[in-house]
Formats: sequence, structure tokens, C-alpha cells
Amino acid sequence: MTTIAFNPSISPAMHDTILNQLRQIETRENVRILFAIESGSRAWGFPSPDSDYDARFVYARPRDWYLSLEPGRDVIELPIDGDLDINGWDIKKALNLLLKPNPVLLEWLSSPIRYMWDETTCARLKGFAERVAHGPACVHHYFNLGESLLNRHIAPKDQVNLKKYFYIVRPAMALRWVRMHADIIPPMNFQELLAGIDVSAELTDALNELLIAKSQSKEVGLAPRVGVIDAFIEAEFDWAREVSKGLKSERRNLRDEADGLFRDIVEGSG
Repeated sequence: MTTIAFNPSISPAMHDTILNQLRQIETRENVRILFAIESGSRAWGFPSPDSDYDARFVYARPRDWYLSLEPGRDVIELPIDGDLDINGWDIKKALNLLLKPNPVLLEWLSSPIRYMWDETTCARLKGFAERVAHGPACVHHYFNLGESLLNRHIAPKDQVNLKKYFYIVRPAMALRWVRMHADIIPPMNFQELLAGIDVSAELTDALNELLIAKSQSKEVGLAPRVGVIDAFIEAEFDWAREVSKGLKSERRNLRDEADGLFRDIVEGSG
């Protein structure tokens, strides 16, 4: 079975609504949004008909804001409005997380759905992200995320929520990606992950059938567990559990470069 193509599933009207909200944030908060993307199931490549819209962004404030004695709040969060969820991080917070690195920010930079995108700045951010030692952090992140969701939502049940099932499948796929492409950041969406990992035709068919079912079900859609998918999840989590025992994060000395990038962005040169 051929993998179902990625569908961004963002209507022009919703795209304009989100972009308008982001422009209002820039004016109201006196910030410059460096990039804004879709996160969640729509960007991951397995939305349901009633999936929320999860817009995430990174922004910079004027230079003097960072020179104040009193530290300001480094996030902007809008109240959830229906199925629209919008929030973002200050660039200083984002770069500090990227140095760790934080796989969530790595995902944001690779999102296939963009609302706003400063090409010059984002090219530098992505180039910097690629030099950060991401492998150990990705193993820890995706294993802890996946195992936590597995124990909470899947393990004791025969009928499973399709949304939660995919939330566990994706970390398992990301772990397989790290095993096969240690120096390449795992892509955000299901289709790119599946295309870049070595899995059986049986598993590919099962994942595609699950993808079809989720695309036609509401967020609470239920389905039986699938043996070949469960076996894949278990194998990847077992590998990560064993590897994690002796895995140490490799910290490269990128602090000076991050400081320079931060200053350039705040000064407006990107």
C-alpha cells in the first residue's frame, strides 16, 4: 500500500484567521514574530476531521526590553478559542532550549505548515539547530513521551483512541529514525518519518489503514489495537530503554554562537 500523501488540511479562511491573530499579537505586544507554524496532528500528518489548530511561534522584542532590570515574561499565550490554540516563546527562551537541545523546538523549525517565516532568520536558526548534538536528547524525549502515553492510554486496553495511538506511534517512528539517521533531525510529520525508516510492508500497510481510519473519525474515535503496530512500538521503546541507561548528552560549545545569533536577531539583522 502506498503511503497516504501529506495533506496540510488548513483552509484558506482558517489560515487567514490565524495570520490575523498573529499580526494582532505583533501590534499588541510590540514584538516581531520570527516564525509561526502549525504543530499538533495537522502538521504531524494525521488530523481528524475535528482536530484543533495548534499555532506556535517564536518572537523577538525590542532591544531595550532585554536590558531591563526586571525580567519579563518569556511566553505569549492566548486563551484557547474554540478549536484555535495559539502561543509562542521569546527568542531568548527558544535559543536556550535549543542549546539543550529541546526536540519540541526542533520540530517547530521543521513543521510543513508555516503561517509566518522570516527566511533569513530561520535559515540561521535551522543551521544552528543542525549543529546541536540532538541524538541523545531525541532518544530521551521521544521514549519518555511515548512510554508515558502508552502506559496512560493504551497498555491496559483492547480498544484504543486513534488519536492517542498515533501519539505513541510517532515517537516510536522518531526513535527508529534516530537509530538509522543519527546525524539528521527527525522530521515532524508521519509521512516523512515513514518514508525515511526501514519497516516491513505489513507494518506500512497497517499504519496506512490506521491513518485512513483516523482521517475519517472524530478525535474520540476508537479502534482495536493492531498486533504489528504494537510490536513495532514495543521494539523501539525496548531499544530506547536499554540505550538510555548509558546515554549521555553531548554538549557542544555553542554558547558564544548562540549569543551572537541572539544579538543579531534582537538588533534586527537576523
